[in-house]
Amino acid sequence: MNYTHFVGIDVSKNTLDFTVLQGTNICFQTREENGMQGIRKFMKQLKAQPDFSLEQTVFCMEHTGIYNQHLLEFLSHLKAPVCLESSLHIKQSSGLQRGKNDTVDALRIAQYAYKNREELRLWQPPREVIQKLKHLVVLRSRLINVKKQLTTPLKESSTFIDKSLTRQIVALCKNSIASVEKDLQKTEKEIQQLVASDDQLSKLFSIITSVDGVGKVTASAMIITTNEFKDIREPARFACYAGVAPFEHSSGTSIKGKTRVSPKANKAMKTLLHLSAISAIRNNADMKAYYVRKIAENKNKMSVINAVRNKLVWRVFACVRNNRLYQEKYVSALG
Repeated sequence: MNYTHFVGIDVSKNTLDFTVLQGTNICFQTREENGMQGIRKFMKQLKAQPDFSLEQTVFCMEHTGIYNQHLLEFLSHLKAPVCLESSLHIKQSSGLQRGKNDTVDALRIAQYAYKNREELRLWQPPREVIQKLKHLVVLRSRLINVKKQLTTPLKESSTFIDKSLTRQIVALCKNSIASVEKDLQKTEKEIQQLVASDDQLSKLFSIITSVDGVGKVTASAMIITTNEFKDIREPARFACYAGVAPFEHSSGTSIKGKTRVSPKANKAMKTLLHLSAISAIRNNADMKAYYVRKIAENKNKMSVINAVRNKLVWRVFACVRNNRLYQEKYVSALG
């Protein structure tokens, strides 16, 4: 697409900073409130620009969670080209920087969109059911963390403080723990009902969880982060995103570092894949045999586990691509 206008947007809780470029020239810069009224005011200014065309204008912004929700809904309704990028990606591609404020950030985002106009990946709005799933999964994670914050200190302190005091503390927070547990069960039920209510989502869950070791929590995370495998279609790219793809570290003859995974990753997704790999090693004969064989060859334990994480990713993506459940001894229909 030959874009003529590039809109860089710095999103914060209360305000939106806009910079509009036509090529490399700044058309205008403005700040509006982060709400529908402010967005409509900006769009009125944008449409008044000479040679403006919505189809030839790309709107670029960073991932900011719920803060860009109003803007994304508005632009999605207009079917405008939108690019959602990682803040780290934009920062590192902008070269050496000095100084920072919201106006400058909006300009840098617009310049990023212009420089990478041939390679921009446009954002696809997730279906409403996926947005609901995402919010429920986040709520479940928060409830689990609250439960841990209440129960873990109780277990640790029981061996260090007086037993009568321990019983008193346990009794004081007993109702709170029970309430959190009840809310957690309700949230789990809501997630199950939501998945069951949508045929496409339910089938995708069945395919992913058919791979030994991959449970419902990991399946939910994979569906959300890939937007039902629409935004991330290649297993190698997802492995990189999740921090389980090893990279070489060498230069000439003087630098020969170990091949290792990058810390620039979705750590929550990596943790879920790690737990899935441990489960697969314990319960899947093929994975267990692979793990035992590599350990016997004096391979590093974590390297082998990481290889299992990669195997799980490739198995899931292969099943999703072929729209079938995982089979231990798969026979191609073509064969």
